[in-house]
Amino acid sequence: MNRHYWEKIAPDYNEEIFDVLANDKKKIIQKTIRRFASKNKSSIDIGCAIGKWLPILSSAFKKVYAIDISQKNLDIACQTFPGLQNIVYKRVDMSVANPVIPGCDFALCINAILTGTEQKRKIFFENLSKSLKRNGHIILVVPSLESAMLTSIIRQKWDPDKDAKKIISKKRPVAQLKHLLEGNTTIDEVLHKHYLKEELEILLTNAGLMAQEFQKIEYDWSTEFLKPLKWLKEPKPWDWMALAKKK
Repeated sequence: MNRHYWEKIAPDYNEEIFDVLANDKKKIIQKTIRRFASKNKSSIDIGCAIGKWLPILSSAFKKVYAIDISQKNLDIACQTFPGLQNIVYKRVDMSVANPVIPGCDFALCINAILTGTEQKRKIFFENLSKSLKRNGHIILVVPSLESAMLTSIIRQKWDPDKDAKKIISKKRPVAQLKHLLEGNTTIDEVLHKHYLKEELEILLTNAGLMAQEFQKIEYDWSTEFLKPLKWLKEPKPWDWMALAKKK
């Protein structure tokens, strides 16, 4: 991802970007946040976008830093929640080395590490660690590669949306295969990184973060198909949520 992409999409964020908060029906992320809530501690929302999680964090912590690569996103968040007095907004690119970021007791990062560039992802994970104080905790949510592959298999085998086959391009099969092996999928012609659970655990460890829990954030199949098959119930598509602690 780059700043231009997010600045462009900011005005239409609600229509263009999947809403994890609204679709986490079991409220797993909210329940996990509450486990670490404290009016004596600080938190940071990394990749806060237009601020959907800020009311939850604001009520749970003494001070909240809202950071995002897009200044337009931050402006929208600030205008949307003028009553949240304990929020500090700051434009930060987490995919560059040595950004100026505060160290907090708790961090939340929801589907922000999507760049298809491996080096930028490596730096992003290192900066996640820098955003935490020693023994601080982070909730990290990322797209699941296992879920994306399951959706692909169902689409090719049963074809729920007969007019929506966009899995393998006949013109670029080699490039498509390369992206797949790297865990990247193309959405609106932009590469989005998806993660294996075990891959995510390795990345966290290499960044100095100890994974403590993994949970599936499950969604309805209507998030994947226009006309989901009636018998398609379980398993559901999901994102991975990792809870990790700074070593």
